[in-house]
Amino acid sequence: MNEPRRKRGAERTSNRGPAPIPQLPQRRVTNPYPPMALLSPEQIEAIHQASMHILENFGIEVMSPRALSLFEKAGAVVDHASANVRIDRGMVDEALKTTRSSYTLTPRNPANTIHLGGNTINFTLVAGPPNVHDMERGRRAGNLKDYSDLTRLAQHFNCIHMLGNQVCAPVELPANSRHLDTYFTNLTLTDKSFHVSAIGRGRALDGIEMMAIARGLTVDQLRDDPGIATIISVNSPRRFDEMMAEGLMTMAEFGQSVAVTPFTLMGAMSPVTLAGALAQQNAEALFGVVLTQLVRSGAPVMYGAFTSNVDMKSGAPAFGTPENTKANIASGQLARRYGLPYRTTPGSASNAADAQGAYETLMALWGAVLGHGNLVYHAAGWQEGGLTASFEKFIIDVEMIQHMMEFLRPIVVDEAELAVEALGAVPTGGHFFGEPHTLERYATAFYQPMLSNWQNFEAWQEAGSLDATARATRLWKKALEDYVEPAMDIAVREALEAYVVRRKEAIGQGDP
Repeated sequence: MNEPRRKRGAERTSNRGPAPIPQLPQRRVTNPYPPMALLSPEQIEAIHQASMHILENFGIEVMSPRALSLFEKAGAVVDHASANVRIDRGMVDEALKTTRSSYTLTPRNPANTIHLGGNTINFTLVAGPPNVHDMERGRRAGNLKDYSDLTRLAQHFNCIHMLGNQVCAPVELPANSRHLDTYFTNLTLTDKSFHVSAIGRGRALDGIEMMAIARGLTVDQLRDDPGIATIISVNSPRRFDEMMAEGLMTMAEFGQSVAVTPFTLMGAMSPVTLAGALAQQNAEALFGVVLTQLVRSGAPVMYGAFTSNVDMKSGAPAFGTPENTKANIASGQLARRYGLPYRTTPGSASNAADAQGAYETLMALWGAVLGHGNLVYHAAGWQEGGLTASFEKFIIDVEMIQHMMEFLRPIVVDEAELAVEALGAVPTGGHFFGEPHTLERYATAFYQPMLSNWQNFEAWQEAGSLDATARATRLWKKALEDYVEPAMDIAVREALEAYVVRRKEAIGQGDP
């Protein structure tokens, strides 16, 4: 009796080849549930007061003369010798009056508009790793070919709403101009919004100019209708380097989104306690928010959080820990206290697309969702603590994201869903397989996974005994086969190509 069953299971598997990878349709994802509150109002206020004490008495080092001048003009206490800036709570309050609780980013395809704020949640591709990995070719330095393939995967899967800044660094290209190649890749292989590099003014401005070209707008028009974003990483503890400050000011000047994100690793760049790390993170984030508003009142800005801990035995960063998860939830409370959209991150320190990588990422992802994150950065493909972009991990993460999206669908309770008639029609001890209520809904009743395997053991064994990581290899390869490049007007493409050529000539061997 078992043999025919095994064959049927194996045949079903082998015949799935040409079928498209099951995935959820494109949609705006919202979180309908109340945000989780780990901290009481009194605890939130205590963290706020500690942050104000840091800003008023300790200050932040700002390594940009232009930023120092802006703060000094606004009334901050500026020590030019040490580049230390102290701001009072009144300056913070005034800045928060002009920030926005929500805004949108429109890419070249308006159907992929990003909504930041409220109860909307967006997931992005991993950003920044110097390396890339897959199970067939192993770990290698980032390069433009792999960059392009990962970008294609981001376009193919609907649950990836936005691209991060350089999914892997194409290290074979000149460091001072490769951002132009990656922006061009983002704009031609996808029609989604993306994060630009904010390492200095030139890289940020190139991203702004190229998005304007892709949308058929002037830079001035884009100023009031933003299309791109950046992450400003604070050099915790309490330092804004010149390049980050210049990138922040450029993006704010041209009305593009900025997520100010302190890098507070407990025990290394911040106190070992979660409360102390949150107070430091909060002070650094608010300082950056103030700077955006000094540049341009009303500039779109997000509260960014990236608080986790280190392994106190080795000093190595850890992600997806209980402390990281709690920080993701608590940071959402702080963002809502100031009426700001919230950027957060799942992550893992695992060196492989394995069980550790999955459970650490999912742990942090729950924190991001329960904390009502609006932008879940590095959501797909993060491996090795952010040092590697993994093709298999990308697929595993997409599966987890889609699970989360379906979890966020509210339960419907109405006459049809209660199924009272069906319950009455099935005799005691019977089954619902053949009931009309089931037959009308069976194809769409439950989430259909793309990665999970629900065969019995014999059928799974006959089909090759592939574990989830091995199945993920097949899936990313099939997704690349199925990828369809979004159409772009030839004149727009030529204008982008001309811009890249012109800017590379202008940059030469110098600083962009």
